[in-house]
Amino acid sequence: MAKIRVLIVDDSSIVRQVLTKALSSDPDIEVVGAAPDPFVARDKIIQLKPDVITLDVEMPRMDGVTFLRKLMKHFPLPVVMVSSLTQKGAETTMEALEAGAVEIVAKPVMEKHNLAEITSELIDKVKAAARAKVKATNSHQAAVRPPLTSMVATTNKVVAIGASTGGTEALKEVLSRMPVNSPGIVVVQHMPETFTKAFAERLNSLSTISVKEASDGDSVIPGSCLIAPGNRHMLLRRSGARYFVEVKDGPLMCRHRPSVEALFNSVAKTAGKNSIGVIMTGMGSDGAQGMLTMKQAGASTIAQDEDSCVVFGMPKEAIKMGGVDKVVPLGRIPETILSYV
Repeated sequence: MAKIRVLIVDDSSIVRQVLTKALSSDPDIEVVGAAPDPFVARDKIIQLKPDVITLDVEMPRMDGVTFLRKLMKHFPLPVVMVSSLTQKGAETTMEALEAGAVEIVAKPVMEKHNLAEITSELIDKVKAAARAKVKATNSHQAAVRPPLTSMVATTNKVVAIGASTGGTEALKEVLSRMPVNSPGIVVVQHMPETFTKAFAERLNSLSTISVKEASDGDSVIPGSCLIAPGNRHMLLRRSGARYFVEVKDGPLMCRHRPSVEALFNSVAKTAGKNSIGVIMTGMGSDGAQGMLTMKQAGASTIAQDEDSCVVFGMPKEAIKMGGVDKVVPLGRIPETILSYV
């Protein structure tokens, strides 16, 4: 099998070296070059024809988001954004995802204990990006569709959603269309810490339901959505008639923290037949076994179809295991959720 050819674009020579070393440690990846800014990168893309680009957000001469928009319009390629763990960096990275980037990875901190985990995450995300379906964008992105107006009864129902590569835009499509009286929603989207807060705030501004990054003990109530914070697991718990989330540390599960598997297993145990599971675009198998566990506990389960996925990995594995009731295109996920309520 041909190696995945990667071009690294970052103005820091140290970061370029660290990323090159990290990616080159995997036998399936070849770093074909590096560039200190978008102008050098543009020439190298034409010359080297990489499969994937890692792109810094803040650079001299042209910022990463502006370059990404130009790239996606004229020369669409899978792009992994490498961003600093700052609030400003997180907000800018949200723009990058909307502009067409398929993954985010936190810029490595030069500490030994941090580098091993970053290396593993970076390799996984580059491999996911290499498999992503990337389309040319025009500068006028499609407007978010209006929310559904269905009246729904929401007694004791919980919707659990898991997503990875391509999930940020897919979740925007789903959550922005959920009606204000929809059941409480809990979401695991694979994303580094600090980025989940900016992501939740962005979704909140586009939705009629309330969307926030989850804190330990938050209630799961109708008309609200809780997003698992990056680098923490989120589990559903129940006290009497009240559902709430537990946000906790713990080992990686299915190579992830937060893990869809951890969330789905807790939902199966806590909510059972009063839950609806949704597995969306993403590489790997996180959540596949958990979705089967949910179905066996009486939950209704939905998977995003292959055509509308950026990477048809997680849904494919869940379908293969027999954990999925319905397979539907992205645009039909909101109405399918409500049909079960």
